[in-house]
Amino acid sequence: MITRRTFLADSAIVAASTFSLRSPLILAQQKNVPPPQPQPKQQPNSVPQSTQPAPSAPKTQQVKESLLNSMRTAAANAPIKTTKVTDTVILLQSVGANVVVLKGPDGQLLVDSGMATGVPHLLQTLHNLGPHPLKLLINTSWLFDHTDGNAALNAAGAFIIAQENVRTRLSTPQKIPIFNLELPPAAASALPSVTFIDGQKLYWNNEELELVHAPNASSDSDIFIHFNRANVIHAGELWHNGGYPLIDSGSGGTINGMIQGVDQVLELADDRSKIIPSHGAVGSKGNLSGYRGMLATVANRVEKLKISGQTLQQVLDSHPASDLDAQWSQGEITSEMFLTSVYNTL
Repeated sequence: MITRRTFLADSAIVAASTFSLRSPLILAQQKNVPPPQPQPKQQPNSVPQSTQPAPSAPKTQQVKESLLNSMRTAAANAPIKTTKVTDTVILLQSVGANVVVLKGPDGQLLVDSGMATGVPHLLQTLHNLGPHPLKLLINTSWLFDHTDGNAALNAAGAFIIAQENVRTRLSTPQKIPIFNLELPPAAASALPSVTFIDGQKLYWNNEELELVHAPNASSDSDIFIHFNRANVIHAGELWHNGGYPLIDSGSGGTINGMIQGVDQVLELADDRSKIIPSHGAVGSKGNLSGYRGMLATVANRVEKLKISGQTLQQVLDSHPASDLDAQWSQGEITSEMFLTSVYNTL
């Protein structure tokens, strides 16, 4: 077992070199997490309606079989909230993950695509922001609330870029155990056309963007994006501002990887940086530091209980995060779901 003490010692080395290049395959082997593997073919456009929880899930877990459909239904009519982060970086919020647009003469660059049914509203918002056409789309995760709109935005002219595991995950059937959700392969038009392993640099709209892979964090496909000139960092799934994060053990997510990824973002940020989460409002380095403290506190508590021999259900029954729930159990991820993910990935 990789203990918190061992991990934190290793993490200090990583933090000293924020953009160190590390192979996701090697990291997965080190953490005993298998890399993405092709799975049996599944009929497209179908979501299995199983009512049985995943084997590792606690008895009290709520089945989320209709989550994807309910989010798509909500997104079809939900308005988009527009927030100016800088003169050229705009945050767009609706159902699903936060979407960011970088405006300028090279064309509009989007970060994440949200829900497919919300794309008409998104395209109208982009039209209202200026005359330049949509050109690029970057996914910060393979998860459906970041990629469900990919195919529709590709049809609208977006060229898709992502970490290579986004393409691997989207092109094969996937399971999200914590939601008891199974997903069929995405359409070919939803897949990234350009992928990278550790990092990618782009120069677009007078901005220098650094795309950095954070291995085995929320999943094995997470990246964060540094808008260098604007001093803005899009943290992607590494940060849920005000809520517990999703750690998808089914696609290589781990609590240790989450903490390591957040440490990389904190190393880049300064007191003037604006940091965009995947869910929630734009925040600061101080806000992200507080979130990092919560992650470490829960991980330490759960690891101590697990090492002592307690089962997952015993850990849940002891409510080790009860003093944190009022602040952090505000989103889709409940305290029980988060504790389950932490226990299963330590």
